[in-house]
Amino acid sequence: MRRHVCALAVALAALPIAAGAQLWGYVDGAGVAHVASTQVDSRYHLVMGESTASALRVPGKTDGARGLITWLEFAPEVKSLQPVLREAARLHGVDIELLKAVIAVESGFNPRVVSPRGAIGLMQLTPETADRYATRAEAKRPAAERLLDPRINVLTGARMLADLTRRFGRIDVALAAWNAGEGTVRKHGGGMPPIAETQAHVHLVLELYWALLQNNLPRGAHQLQVHTAASGSAP
Repeated sequence: MRRHVCALAVALAALPIAAGAQLWGYVDGAGVAHVASTQVDSRYHLVMGESTASALRVPGKTDGARGLITWLEFAPEVKSLQPVLREAARLHGVDIELLKAVIAVESGFNPRVVSPRGAIGLMQLTPETADRYATRAEAKRPAAERLLDPRINVLTGARMLADLTRRFGRIDVALAAWNAGEGTVRKHGGGMPPIAETQAHVHLVLELYWALLQNNLPRGAHQLQVHTAASGSAP
């Protein structure tokens, strides 16, 4: 069993977010996936979490809920990125499923998107971050230019995510530092900061990560129980 499965289980147990949190998503006519923590409009369908109307669902009819996960497995833009995702996972020890989840939430797999804050590309990295984690060869190109290159963007993001996970020891806190900044996490004792936007972002990524892991792991692994030496009990 991969180490990140255990780390994820601990992270989900530690998240200070209501158990009823949800993940909504849809795929538009251009084949772009959109995800949100709430139903933004009627196009969004429940992907993860409980619905108030769940009791009215017909057993086995979950096509809407699985649409986004299916899209992430088979969409051409996601499949074309698989060699880069495998390379990043091999070089930096970050699960492909986690990289997919971050990219889906950050950019919807649009390699040319630029946020109002200046974050660029698939993993929505700032030029400052790109310069910090650039290799010598990468640094020869301007950050704003190279971040539009999907391979460099993903490799840089994977390098950063691996670094943050080593530094803070937990995936959820690493994602919080990704969203809110390392300084903010340190200010709150190296744990999850009490910022609603950051908590929602982390939960969204972890929900999608867990859904992708469940989609790929053998059925028997779904019953995994995690025991941690630090706590002395199962989470």
